[in-house]
Amino acid sequence: MTYYLLSVVQPTGGEPPPPDELDEIMRSVAAFNDELREAGVWVFSGGLHAPETATVLRPEDGEVLITDGPYAEGKEYLGGLCLIRAGDLDEALDWGRKAALATTLPIEVRPFADAH
Repeated sequence: MTYYLLSVVQPTGGEPPPPDELDEIMRSVAAFNDELREAGVWVFSGGLHAPETATVLRPEDGEVLITDGPYAEGKEYLGGLCLIRAGDLDEALDWGRKAALATTLPIEVRPFADAH
């Protein structure tokens, strides 16, 4: 089994969905997480606050500089993540498809390097 990171790609700016739509999305995400647990592939999942809440630590000349985030400006940011164990990339992509449908957002699927 290999560990895979399912990253939720959140667009910057824009308004969140109306409360009734957001409630439905959150129910779908909860059902997706339950399905992951029942299948025995779930390791961890969670949402993240907006990038403006980040703090960046950068090494420089033997010291560490601390600045308010985000690390990079962009049109998208990491909005949440799910760590799973899957037998192969195809299985991980199947879970990624389910995550995309549950969240209504793009999902990036990446294997961990040399982690089994």
